[in-house]
Amino acid sequence: MLQKINGHTNRACRLLKDADPREFFPRTLEFSPPARGTWNIVHTGLQLPEAHQIYICASGCLRGVILTAAERGAMNRFSTIELLEKDLVRSDNERLIIDGVTDILQGLPKLPPAVLIFTACFHHFMGTDLAYVYHELRQRFPGTDFAECIMDPIRQTRSITPEERLRREIYRLWRPRPQESRTCNILSGNLPTDATSELTQLLQTNGWTVRDMTTCHSYAEFQQMAASCFNIYCNPFGHKAARDLKQRLGQDYLFLPQYWRYDETLNNLSQLAARIHVPLPDYRPRIAECELALDALHEQLGDTPIALDYTLTFAPFSLARLLCEHGFQVCRIYADAVTPEDRADFDWLQQTHGGIELWSTKNPDERVTPRGTSGKMLCLGQKAGLVQRQPVFRRIRRRWRPLWL
Repeated sequence: MLQKINGHTNRACRLLKDADPREFFPRTLEFSPPARGTWNIVHTGLQLPEAHQIYICASGCLRGVILTAAERGAMNRFSTIELLEKDLVRSDNERLIIDGVTDILQGLPKLPPAVLIFTACFHHFMGTDLAYVYHELRQRFPGTDFAECIMDPIRQTRSITPEERLRREIYRLWRPRPQESRTCNILSGNLPTDATSELTQLLQTNGWTVRDMTTCHSYAEFQQMAASCFNIYCNPFGHKAARDLKQRLGQDYLFLPQYWRYDETLNNLSQLAARIHVPLPDYRPRIAECELALDALHEQLGDTPIALDYTLTFAPFSLARLLCEHGFQVCRIYADAVTPEDRADFDWLQQTHGGIELWSTKNPDERVTPRGTSGKMLCLGQKAGLVQRQPVFRRIRRRWRPLWL
């Protein structure tokens, strides 16, 4: 059942008890909320050491990726080829890419060992022969590896997403080499895995070498990851990459989702311990520490309402269940779908806390939904943060409108 906001039916909100896990909200036109600081393909590409990124698309699409590169201070590792309206009818788009990439690479101080080329939905609509393009580029630059990436949100609900494709293409740059025993890669993470985490400690204390692209300092060090015999990934965007590496290089893999609750985390660690043939350590002291921290946090927050969203975690329903089980007042969850890994926690919340509001992050009704709350609210994640920050955003927008136009 849809909810009423200020007396009007809002298609972007419903109670959790009324949500269909197969489809929370009907697929319609989509709203892109002004919370634009989330992780994106530029961040991911910059993790590959010594690589250069080239984006080929229209100026409107280029705006966001350029801002990300500038934010990271990485404009020296980032280039663009802008597509104009005339390119729809008058350009040889294969030649435009080949000559444009050639001009960019010849203008760099030195050739990078790897180049990530991002084509756009435009090239699929125009039937651009990308196989020919990459063949020509590899002939011109035999010492450079080219990753065939996409910046194509048009097809991501029916096909591989840009994030999944990018991760797969990055790891396709690995060249086969003999596998080394007791070596493990952590794939597809946005940030380095904490050296004190239970996952890392379980591996290292049992004699395993752990490698991670996010900690590599050179392209040669990144290539060394191809010698590992085993891959672990926690980010669901890594599914395609892990399966591809299994098929191509014979590297086995284990998916350990980013859960929040103890039994889910212990199940992950049990799977890892069984995979590397070691006993599972006693984690009861660590759980006791977490309980004390949660009790202290609950004492501080009291009945403060909490809103959370999927930009904070890949498992928002796992986090919401953890908080509810410890007496926190979760009032809103911003998500447009539930992953298979998060389904059991969604079902539990639906049965026991069905009054929680479920909000879409991209339904068009979000555009006209009133912002702000009557009291304090703890917002976890950027989409949820709009609830509180929208009045500030409006002031900033009015101030900077001339620059935006």
